[in-house]
Amino acid sequence: MGIGKLKKKLKKVSAEEKLRSLMRQYGRGLLGLLVLVMIVHDVFGTHGFLAMRRTQSEIKKVKADLDQLNKENEALEQEVRDLKSDPRLIEKIARDDLGLARPGEIIIRIPQGQQLEQHSDVKR
Repeated sequence: MGIGKLKKKLKKVSAEEKLRSLMRQYGRGLLGLLVLVMIVHDVFGTHGFLAMRRTQSEIKKVKADLDQLNKENEALEQEVRDLKSDPRLIEKIARDDLGLARPGEIIIRIPQGQQLEQHSDVKR
């Protein structure tokens, strides 16, 4: 064997020994750091635990909103059915909201402010 090959082999062995020495010295610390980085990523990352909790909270809120809108929709559908079939309800709306009256009837409106005064006088 030539001296050049021997030096290369010694350098190679020396480099391997240095790497083993570094791994013995810093291996556990590097492994611990890697585990810590992975845990932080799993908790705080874009798809981590906190993001998942936030998304679940948003899903619950949207479901609650959807349930509320479905209830309102059912109430409005019932009101439409009532308006189509109940003449008394139609008459009530015509009288209260539109101010209509039957022939020969007179409508007397009391201003809102005076209505409040009358109620407060009655309570005294």
